[in-house]
Amino acid sequence: MIDNRITTNPLQCGGRPCIRGMRIRVTDILDLLSNGLSIPQILEELPDLQESDIKAAISYVQKRIDHPVIAA
Repeated sequence: MIDNRITTNPLQCGGRPCIRGMRIRVTDILDLLSNGLSIPQILEELPDLQESDIKAAISYVQKRIDHPVIAA
């Protein structure tokens, strides 16, 4: 699900992860969620998005920050 929804392009948005090649960054979605918008509200604000895009953005970030920490 993530692979075809989250894209990176060094010539777009500074290479930051975006949704399906659009200029909507994963961080834009996270900012909206953290400011209290619901998924339906985000879809209303950004009609080019699909619910699966928002879920992919959340999943993408979750996988990026969930890594083992090895104690020395």
